[in-house]
Amino acid sequence: MRNKRFFSFLIAFSYLILSLAVTVQALPAQQADEQKILQTLHSISSHKLFDYVKELASDKYAGRLTGTEEYNASAEWVASHFKDWGIAPVGDNGTYFQAFPIPYTLVFEDCEVYLHIPYKDSVLKKYYRYEDEFIPGSTSGSGEVTAEVIYVGYGATAPELGYDDYEGVDVKGKIVLMEREAPVSPDDEELFKKWRPYSFHQYKLQNAVKHGAKGMLYNYGPISNPNNAYDENFIYSHVGSVVVEDVFSGTGRKHSDVVAAIRKTLKPQSFATGKTVTIKNTTEHHPEGIGYNVIGILEGSDPALREELIIIGGHLDHLGRCYEIMPGANDNASAVSVVMGIAEAMAECPVKPRRSVMFLCFGAEEQGVVGSEYYCDYPVVPLNKTLGLINIDGVGCGDRLSALAARNYPEFWEFIQKANERYIHREIRTSYFANIARPRLDAARFMWKGVPTLSFGASGARSYYHITKDNIDTITPEILEDLAQLLFAAVLDMANQDSLDFRK
Repeated sequence: MRNKRFFSFLIAFSYLILSLAVTVQALPAQQADEQKILQTLHSISSHKLFDYVKELASDKYAGRLTGTEEYNASAEWVASHFKDWGIAPVGDNGTYFQAFPIPYTLVFEDCEVYLHIPYKDSVLKKYYRYEDEFIPGSTSGSGEVTAEVIYVGYGATAPELGYDDYEGVDVKGKIVLMEREAPVSPDDEELFKKWRPYSFHQYKLQNAVKHGAKGMLYNYGPISNPNNAYDENFIYSHVGSVVVEDVFSGTGRKHSDVVAAIRKTLKPQSFATGKTVTIKNTTEHHPEGIGYNVIGILEGSDPALREELIIIGGHLDHLGRCYEIMPGANDNASAVSVVMGIAEAMAECPVKPRRSVMFLCFGAEEQGVVGSEYYCDYPVVPLNKTLGLINIDGVGCGDRLSALAARNYPEFWEFIQKANERYIHREIRTSYFANIARPRLDAARFMWKGVPTLSFGASGARSYYHITKDNIDTITPEILEDLAQLLFAAVLDMANQDSLDFRK
């Protein structure tokens, strides 16, 4: 009996010694891996990332409107770097490119908006300043329209809601002045869902055409935006407060009061303004346009886990010319530079991800979030094997980061938080994403398909949205470096877990 106990003790003691020996050997190995990861992390340079933004925002790519040759050239440039780093192509026919149809419209310089002002026996013309007071509609027809302006609120005809902005006014052959969005807030989710179909730019334009209008002053910025429908006989421009107030002047109505009344009562306040405006745009429509997503993958090192995928993505496109070049440095060359920085670091890091990591630069985000929609319909890796998407958009200006949908997916967010506390120490604001309005982010498409997403942005410095001033002068290189380092560390950590499931 004693001998049995003694031998049992010896066996247990031997296992303990063996376990300690393995642990002692493992600790230096773990420390070595940590050192390699740190060295790679610190190789991500703000100077290099800034140069990537500078290249993509240069005139060479003319604003990167999806469908144009300039966009294609920017896609080729990104793909050439993926190839140099050994990121494998997984697009169509062994390339880095996934093609999809995308109509696009070119806008040329001969565009204007002016107000006709009766004066004695003549008519004066008040011309509005490009960008400060108007920007041509990015999908406008080509031509000129001069007509009376009819105010039509939010441009909605919603019989089930007892609401019609066109009731009681005749807009045939006229120019409509219209608000963007809907008269209710997405914060009231149940009410907004009823109004959601009437908030889309495409619906508003098509409804104006349906009622016989020939032109539109869209109270939107003024900013450029190619996310709209096209009708060759419909001329429109985006305008700001100066034009709107001029149209309302002398009507006995104040614009802010009229909008407030619509929102409070949910009753139309449409009326004929008695003002005459000319809108002239020179455009060229291309219904045959083809766009591309740029897709590369770093295959996982684990034979089983490599079937699972983490995506790091951001849209490559911007607005093109409208009619001046919209550089899109922050929106979204900044994000592509971060994607590229992570891709290079992960490819060169001696510690390889066990799961596969995809680097995905979407096309046509600005034209209706079409590139990500196409990818979700035709994924390279099945979506049920896609554990999550980290979407990056507008991360080049400021010193603070935000993580949209971090509260939707707390397990996903924990990896980011842990990496931030360990390496970067940036302020990151988290929020919940209801995702019930029209899709504004590539992440929205993935969330609707059930793929967990986090979307990163930056704030804390002056930035410019959809105008010519979104250029390289606004970029804060340090925030690019910190975000790239943060996501590199977090994704490598995720990719090397034994099990991972953010869908819980």
